[in-house]
Amino acid sequence: MTSLPEFALEAEGLEKTYPARKNSPAKQALKGVDLAIPRGSIFGLLGPNGAGKSTFINIFAGLVTKTAGRGAIWGRDIDRHPREARAAIGVVPQELNMDVFFTPFETLELMAGFYGVPKAERRTMELLDIMGLADKRDAYVRQLSGGMKRRLLVAKALVHSPPVLVLDEPTAGVDIELRRQLWEYVARLNEAGVTIVLTTHYLEEAQELCDQIAIVNHGEVVACESKDQLLKRLNHKTLVIEPAEPLSAVPAGFDSEDAVIRKDGALAITYRLGEASVARFIETFHASGARIADLRTEEPDLEDVFLALTYEANDAA
Repeated sequence: MTSLPEFALEAEGLEKTYPARKNSPAKQALKGVDLAIPRGSIFGLLGPNGAGKSTFINIFAGLVTKTAGRGAIWGRDIDRHPREARAAIGVVPQELNMDVFFTPFETLELMAGFYGVPKAERRTMELLDIMGLADKRDAYVRQLSGGMKRRLLVAKALVHSPPVLVLDEPTAGVDIELRRQLWEYVARLNEAGVTIVLTTHYLEEAQELCDQIAIVNHGEVVACESKDQLLKRLNHKTLVIEPAEPLSAVPAGFDSEDAVIRKDGALAITYRLGEASVARFIETFHASGARIADLRTEEPDLEDVFLALTYEANDAA
């Protein structure tokens, strides 16, 4: 009996340099990336545009040739065992790359044939039904809405039942309801044992869905930790005081603090944990003659961490 691999995807010293062209110099998109994505996880790959996320994914999808390093999918080296490695992964690309004159049924059947799935084992109608496309099975792809095409891409990536599913910006341009439905299905896939690798611009999605997150910038991994560990990197909180009467300026006594009046009129005081006291802030606020209508504290979110880490990487570049 073959044991399951510890990691769904592995990269060791992965590099990619795009050669110089007539009007542009050579570009190093990946600079020795080391990454191990645990089997069974929902793993977020985040970074600004041009950070190297799509290059990383496309190397594993077989669409881009690496310059150096090693990659493995489900324990299979992508150079020594390319067929087995590719069979273990399904990729949902950003681009809607389908033949518009095929029907959804034909599209999935063609892809299943490409992967050598026997007719008796094909899940074409099951996938169309799951994706809410059963009633569109015989419509041309060109007649589908953008959201329907996006769902068809997901179904297309699943025809061979891969243990690893990569979603590259899957909800870009998708309405909120469809986004919610898609993530519910992704969560069910993960519960069934499928490893999910996600790139997204919607950081709240990554914060809600992902177990572990890698942040990539300038072709390098600047952080790779559990979501909880990442959120602990910023050791500060914000006290938000809603005044009973509008404030014309930051009250006296907060001159040395990181305090601002927000657009909604609330006073926001950001402080480092262990270096300040909420009780002291409240006392200072009352001493200024102002009254409190309400107050709350805010924890840093994934967007705060993302901005801080990419800002640090930009400074170092």
